Amino acid sequence: MKWKKTELDKYVQAKEYVDTILLPLIPFQMGNDKESEKSSFQNEVINIFANEIEKELSGRVMLAPNYYFLKTTDKAAEIDRLNSWIQDIKEQPFEHIVLLTFDAGWKKHEKSLNGNILWLPGMQSGDLRSKETAEFIRDQISQISEMIRSYW
Repeated sequence: MKWKKTELDKYVQAKEYVDTILLPLIPFQMGNDKESEKSSFQNEVINIFANEIEKELSGRVMLAPNYYFLKTTDKAAEIDRLNSWIQDIKEQPFEHIVLLTFDAGWKKHEKSLNGNILWLPGMQSGDLRSKETAEFIRDQISQISEMIRSYW
C-alpha cells in the first residue's frame, strides 16, 4: 500500500495485517551540480526499489512518503526530526519501521533511530532504462524483501 487516498482507505480496513512501513531516506543537494545529479539519480532509483518492494510484500507493507534531508547536514541533527516522523508512524501502530537509504552514513546512527536501516549498495549513476540496471534492481529486490521478512 502507498500513501495515496485510495490505498489508505484499504489500509484502514486491513490495518491489523499491515505491520511494516517502508520509509525511503533521500539526500537532497542543489549547491553542487555533480552531487545534485547523483542525488537525483539515487532518488529515482530508491523510489523504484521502494515501489517494487511494496509490490513484492503487498498486504504487509505500507510505503510512506519520502523523507528528504540535506546531504550536507549532520545526520545527528536529523535524528530527532526523523524519530518524530517514526513516533507519529508508530501511532497507527506499525510494528516494523524500515528505513531505506543509499547513504551508508545513516548506518552509524541506527542505534539512535527507532527503526531499522536498510542500506542499499548504491548506484551512483547510470541509465535507469538499461538492461543492466533493471537486472541489478530485480536481483536486489528479492534479497531486500527477504531481509524485511526476517524482521517479521
